[in-house]
Amino acid sequence: MGYQGARELEGCVVIVTGSARNIGRCIALELADAGAAVVIHTRTDLDAARSVEQEIVGSGGQAMTHAADVGDPEQVRGLVDAALAKFGRIDILVNNAASRGDAPLENISLEDWRKVHSSILDGAFLCSQACAPYLSANGRGAIVNIGGVAGQAAVGGRAHVVAAKAGISGLTRALATELADRDLTVNCVSPGYIDTKRDHVPPHFRDRPVPLKRPGKPEEIAAAVRFMCGPNARYITGQTLGVNGGWHMN
Repeated sequence: MGYQGARELEGCVVIVTGSARNIGRCIALELADAGAAVVIHTRTDLDAARSVEQEIVGSGGQAMTHAADVGDPEQVRGLVDAALAKFGRIDILVNNAASRGDAPLENISLEDWRKVHSSILDGAFLCSQACAPYLSANGRGAIVNIGGVAGQAAVGGRAHVVAAKAGISGLTRALATELADRDLTVNCVSPGYIDTKRDHVPPHFRDRPVPLKRPGKPEEIAAAVRFMCGPNARYITGQTLGVNGGWHMN
């Protein structure tokens, strides 16, 4: 893991939404390596989520699993209450849950649009709203939103995803401004083409090569999130960090 034995998040409790697989799984493992107790979240894949929990516990860490739809306020409240009941506090929230898809504009139904926005944008809003009072009580509070390079560069064939991910960057800046007086930092880590299990390579990554000539690793996103959650990032807030191999440059 990234910090080679450092335990800079010892004593912290972290919720990572969408942490049963892929990038979310790596984030959960990375933050556990940093010493945090981790709440593993999934909407439907409990077996995969419990596998992450077992991996953390088996390595001497603390973890729990909770299933919830982050687009549902009552279920988000249940997620937060479960974390508090188990660990007694919440210090860090990582909003990673997402639903994606590729489709031309004419083929995106309103149902598809709302499904994507519910998981990405509504989920980040609802989880941040529910967690903020507890994050601000502990002096180490941080929210890290997982964006996406499509929301920065804009691509065709996925208007619903682009709009939601662009909204994540805006939400990050809004929350960073509003929550600064509570000593809460709010940042966004924005992945590019990452080597995860997927049905196909999105056309924008297939048609335009990454300057570093390789896909990123989920562990590289997790390392960036770990830094943003840690004590060395306490003067960074409202920022979007692109981890994309140079595919998009600000």
